[in-house]
Amino acid sequence: MNELLQKMLPGFLSRFGGSANGIRCFMAPGRVNLIGEHTDYNGGYVMPAALDLGSFLLARPRTDRTLRLADSQWPYLLEADLNHLPDYFQEPWGNYQLAIAHVLQQQGYLLQGCDFYYLETVPLASGLSSSAAIELVTAVAFNQLNQLQIPSIRLAQLAQTAECDFIGVQCGIMDQFTAAMGKANHALLLRCSDLHYQTIPLELGDCRLLIVNTNQPRSLVKSKYNQRRRECEAALGLLQKVMPQAANLAEITPEQFAAAGSVLEDELLFRRARHVITENARVLTAAKALAAGDLIAFGLLLNASHLSLRDDYEVTGAELDCLAEAAQKIPGVLGARMTGAGFGGCTINLLQFNQIEAFKIAISAEYQQKIGRTPSFYQPGIGDGAREIYDVVLR
Repeated sequence: MNELLQKMLPGFLSRFGGSANGIRCFMAPGRVNLIGEHTDYNGGYVMPAALDLGSFLLARPRTDRTLRLADSQWPYLLEADLNHLPDYFQEPWGNYQLAIAHVLQQQGYLLQGCDFYYLETVPLASGLSSSAAIELVTAVAFNQLNQLQIPSIRLAQLAQTAECDFIGVQCGIMDQFTAAMGKANHALLLRCSDLHYQTIPLELGDCRLLIVNTNQPRSLVKSKYNQRRRECEAALGLLQKVMPQAANLAEITPEQFAAAGSVLEDELLFRRARHVITENARVLTAAKALAAGDLIAFGLLLNASHLSLRDDYEVTGAELDCLAEAAQKIPGVLGARMTGAGFGGCTINLLQFNQIEAFKIAISAEYQQKIGRTPSFYQPGIGDGAREIYDVVLR
């Protein structure tokens, strides 16, 4: 960690000048979703885990109302007046940070000007929620620097509002909640309708979680993410004609859907709803399997999730399908599926530790042959949620 900060500090000082006095350091994690895809905005269960990869931020308070933003990966230095933030929303970079500041001020919080310098260790546009990491590290920094005393769950909700209202992605709460509330070496079982959650130890024995990146660039704003949400809303509206008590799709059990699903005469809406309802059930079954240490059952549920996302929800694509289907054929792999919203991004793979190197060789060869691209592999740790890194604060 100290090495990372020493790498960041020269970048901060070269962009903003001055000395290291008063600089503080914050971190918010990316996340991997073990199972429960596209259930969050349908009020269902998800099972994510926070990574030890994420967005790191060096922050120094100012005495005025100017917010200056810079990042190690981009040449831009954005200088914005906190009194007129909407004037800067068309800038080529910095919208996530500006959206957080704007939402906080809309809620009546008074913000002090700051210099913010970011470094991301979670790969961008990978389906590992780099956007939520940036949102939460910014929110936590504002919260601490201005002594706002906003609870972590509320910060997650405000970050979700920022992404929905000002970025244009009608996301659920999962990514922001995980970035705020993650716990090292644990998964979160979160019910998105009311934010009730519990932690589940990730005890994998001689198995490991390995993430594979398609390296297929994607943007949720430009993808069909919002379209899928509209399709779910349409399906729910029709189902509520015969099930008026259902507040969301995830409240409907597979058995209830089998009895009432015929109301969805549109085959596409039927498949969209079927994915959400069966995926929600898979999350609950997976939580029991993980708690019981039944990794074989857990892996089979990962495979079933990918199949549903491919056929019923149609958010995988050639790259993700190639990786998941190739992995499922390799000895020692218990399960594999896409993780995140889809349309590119990553797969998550549960496999025996002693098969990791052979797995990488086999996957790389098949992906190169079929897709013509080289995948990337990550074996991150499972970390804590957004926080100030007190032991390495620069003062």
